[in-house]
Amino acid sequence: MSASAVFILDLKGKVLISRNYRGDIPMSEIDHFMPLITEVEEEGTVSPILRHEKTTFAYIKYSNLYIVAMTRTNANIALIFVYLYRMVQAFTEYFKEVEEESIRDNFVIVYELLDEFMDFGYPQTTDPKVLQEFITQDAHKMEVAPRPPPTVTNAVSWRPEGIKYRKNEVFLDVVESINLLVSAKGNVLQSEIVGSVKMKVMLSGMPELRLGLNDKILFESLVGAKVKRWNWKTLSFINVSGYPGLKMTEQYRLCLLMVNSN
Repeated sequence: MSASAVFILDLKGKVLISRNYRGDIPMSEIDHFMPLITEVEEEGTVSPILRHEKTTFAYIKYSNLYIVAMTRTNANIALIFVYLYRMVQAFTEYFKEVEEESIRDNFVIVYELLDEFMDFGYPQTTDPKVLQEFITQDAHKMEVAPRPPPTVTNAVSWRPEGIKYRKNEVFLDVVESINLLVSAKGNVLQSEIVGSVKMKVMLSGMPELRLGLNDKILFESLVGAKVKRWNWKTLSFINVSGYPGLKMTEQYRLCLLMVNSN
């Protein structure tokens, strides 16, 4: 595996805890991490692996923390991610909640655990039950307030909490395709026009999104002018407003347009 250093950062990129295991990478390299995060979030291509020159950052985001491992070797990246999640699991056993406050309140125990987790960049003991046998210092555990049920908060299973983008953006692409079947004599046997609306959403949290289609302009310019000329036989809409978790206000709906003609 060979991880050179491990960092725990807050959401602003400030280092809360760090441990240099190999000494082959300057600790100042972590200063390039947050600019890389900002860059990929703006591009909408968030990846758990980032590179700056010869340094590779492998990170996970947990609660309001970034847990980052740095390496310059050909490391086993899957093992690094397993190690980072085992770190979180061990911290949870000691502190109940792994947050910025619990890390600050228990920095002595965190350093002791980091020393036991890894030796010269290689994982050692990460089992919380084993660690609790010889790291017996009492930890400051956060009081966890009871959370309201999901039905009250409108929480959904398919979208995790804590999704954030620097800019709130929604991109809509209208894609149309024509399928045409022509005989050897040049006669049109069957023709079909299929249209779809594709959406790329980069919105923080769970905002309520309102989409409006100007039906008057749409049907006067397309249906009124082209239906008569092309003699379309069917015009149907597939309504997606009934899908679970999709919020639509008033009568705005996102539709797929399908037109068939013979």
